[in-house]
Amino acid sequence: MSSNNPLSVGAALLSFDLPKYKDWIMPTNRDLEIQDPCMPAILDADWRPLASQLKSQLDGYTGRMGVHGPFYGIKINAFDTKIQQVVRDRMLQALEFVAAVGATHMVIHSPFDYFGNQFLNLTKGKRLKLEIEAAHSTLNEVVANAADLGCTIVIENIHDKNPATLLALVRSFESDFVKMSLDVGHAMLMHQVGGPSPDQWVAAAGDLLGHVHLQDTDGLQDRHWAPGKGSLNFYALFEELNNLNHVPRLILEMDKSDWILDGYQHLEALGLAK
Repeated sequence: MSSNNPLSVGAALLSFDLPKYKDWIMPTNRDLEIQDPCMPAILDADWRPLASQLKSQLDGYTGRMGVHGPFYGIKINAFDTKIQQVVRDRMLQALEFVAAVGATHMVIHSPFDYFGNQFLNLTKGKRLKLEIEAAHSTLNEVVANAADLGCTIVIENIHDKNPATLLALVRSFESDFVKMSLDVGHAMLMHQVGGPSPDQWVAAAGDLLGHVHLQDTDGLQDRHWAPGKGSLNFYALFEELNNLNHVPRLILEMDKSDWILDGYQHLEALGLAK
């Protein structure tokens, strides 16, 4: 693709914010992410009326729509088999929501959080291999069910300092239904302690990059500010996105939904987004 080709961006929303942004999302079928299923209280309640309401509100929408899956207290590579079962059950619950609304991606969080240099995959010997095996024990059924639904599991960088570790986990599933998700603000935070910049994460992931959370930050906290409010280099980021052979799902994930259009308009004014 051209290095200066504006890319369509969409947004992550809780369901109650969807009516406010329908007229921005639906006419051009922008990427959309419904974030309600990340909350345990939603999954443990009767969420089916909510799913029906979402389907009704999105009647006529033909864009790429997904959900944010559970992450509070979730560790997808726990060695304890009882913890694995709890995590698996929670993820399968979220996939029921996916099926009900017809979503085609679900975000889950990277499990990697370790001491050591950013250039090392993990600190001790075969630790990475063991952690990937534990993740498979937890997620193999989840990935199989997601594939049956036509839903891609996208694994988001959180505390990751090295793309190689997360990409090793993604590749290990050998599935078109497991891709990497890049949160550019998280990458920016880890860049302050020696990790690669957000654009370098894009280059490292290449064809395995399925999804991007767009936000801005000053590199001190996970701000989820609107683009333009922090110090992230969006020119470099979108240059690398344009170098890909595909367009991953591009999702503005703001701390306050009122910031969504501000962030979009900033990227549009730079000629990066449409």
